[in-house]
Order: sequence, then structure tokens, then C-alpha cells
Amino acid sequence: MHETMTTLGKVFDRVEEMSRECKDRNVKVKDISFESLDTMRIGGETHRLREVAQRSICWRLGIPYHYLEKCPAALQRENMEHWIRKEKNDELFFRFDSSEVRAIFTTKYKPVDNFEVLERLDSIGYGPATEVQVHLDSEYMAISIPDGKQSFSVNKGDKITPGVSVSNSEVGLASLSVAAFFLRLKCTNGMIAKTEVSASYRHVSYKILSELPIVLEKISIELGAQKDKFRISTETKVEHPDMTMASFNRQFALNQDEKDAVEWGWGFEPGETMFHIVNAYTRAAQFEGLSAESSHRLQKVGGNILGMLKAK
Repeated sequence: MHETMTTLGKVFDRVEEMSRECKDRNVKVKDISFESLDTMRIGGETHRLREVAQRSICWRLGIPYHYLEKCPAALQRENMEHWIRKEKNDELFFRFDSSEVRAIFTTKYKPVDNFEVLERLDSIGYGPATEVQVHLDSEYMAISIPDGKQSFSVNKGDKITPGVSVSNSEVGLASLSVAAFFLRLKCTNGMIAKTEVSASYRHVSYKILSELPIVLEKISIELGAQKDKFRISTETKVEHPDMTMASFNRQFALNQDEKDAVEWGWGFEPGETMFHIVNAYTRAAQFEGLSAESSHRLQKVGGNILGMLKAK
């Protein structure tokens, strides 16, 4: 689900549909065995491991994922069977979607569910009709909520609407995070700003969700400080845009899909200022086929680039 604009109600419906077959359970380590990196057994049940689960179990076992994925199935099994017997925990926490393993954690760490985040937003006043921008798949959710009351203009009437962005991963790709957000109305490009006030929580709990209104208020106060950055970006000339973007791609370690998306985004509105560079990254988030995590990441890269700019 990659929407330029939708409503929280529709996001609720999509999350509910996606989570219909999802379940969690603690699994005794002694009941775990492996057929390969792709397939494991829990007692007498056979389960396919999704890539995130493969990566997480490799990390737990101390086996490099990129090494193991290149091994034949028999060698994968031998390695995994050997190291799982050295696991110190008696149980591990498994997240399933139907019979497939989504992710594996220790029993001490449980990522928050997307539905819990949505319910918390609803409880503090962001109801089903609230307009949002969303990037959502089975591994990652990013919801950005613009606040039209704080809109401002840059670059001869180009309207920018600030707001907040909340992101979460049920499978542990990232912790629950809250940050400032800016929506460019002309093209519905979204940008996650690098601000002094931001919040990211590794060990998510209901206590942290209860702090959400305080975090949102702090970020709202910080939004005003970002307006000047947009003005500076329109006044900062770039002599070699291609070289500049290639440098940023290396600096932020973009993968090939993300680089392709930036090139695609640049084609919509090339120009000679940092404002155009930033917009290449934020537009790239709309590139078809990107994961929700990559789309959100590109919006953050745009915000980080903007945050680097200083008045001359």
C-alpha cells in the first residue's frame, strides 16, 4: 500500500486485512530444527521462513546471512542445526503469518503491532477521516499526517504543509519512530525532517505509546524551525547535480533500487538548486515497486539533506 493521500480509516482496514492470519507464540528451542535456510520444523510442523526471519535467525546463530544463503541446502541445515543447540534461551518469540515465520526474537522483546499504533492515534484525536500519506507492507508501516493549519509557501507560492510521521515495523526492521513531516502539495512529495526533537524507541511498550501525545507536541513546536531550511534550499545553487546525487547516494548507502528511484524522481523536476535535489529524493519515495521501508528511508534522506543546509 503506497498512497500519495488516503485516510486513516482505509489504513485501519488494510492493516486489519493483512493481520487476519497473523499470530505469535513462544517456541521451545529444543523443538526447533532446520531443513534449510528456507524451511524449519517446530515439533512436527513445517514452516517457511520469510527473508526477515531468515536474517534474524542467522543473526541469533552467529552465521553471516550472505554466506549461508549461498550454501547448498544440506550445508545450511548442518550449520543451523549445530548453532541452534548452543542457543542460551530456552524459548524464542516467533511471529507467524498463517504457517510462515515472519520474524524471530527473544521472549524479552516484542515489537508493537501496527494496529496498536493506529488505535493510539485514534485515541488522541486522529480519527478514521484523517487524511494521511502511507507506505505499508508486511514488514513496515509509515504514516504521515499533515496539518493544513500550519501550511507555508516557498519558491514563489510552492505550498508546503508540515505535520508528523509515525513509523513502525512489526518484524523488527526498525523501532517505533516519530518525526516531523513535510508534504509538498504540488506533487504530494513527503519529507521526513531531521529535527532536534525526534523519538525512536528500541524496546517498545505501552508506556511509550502513552507518551505519544507529548512527543507529537514537541515535534510540532520544532516544525517552525524548518521553514528557513526550505528557503535556503531554493537559494543554494548546485553546479553538478548528477555528481551531487551520486555523492549523497554513497553517503546514505542507498541500495540499487533506491538509486534507480532517485534517478526516476529527478526526471520529474530537474533544476539547479538544492531544493530540486531534495525533491528528487522525496519524489523517489513514490517509485513503483519499492518496499515501504525504502520509501520511508528516501523521505528521511531528503530531510537529512535539507538539514545539512546552512545560510551563507
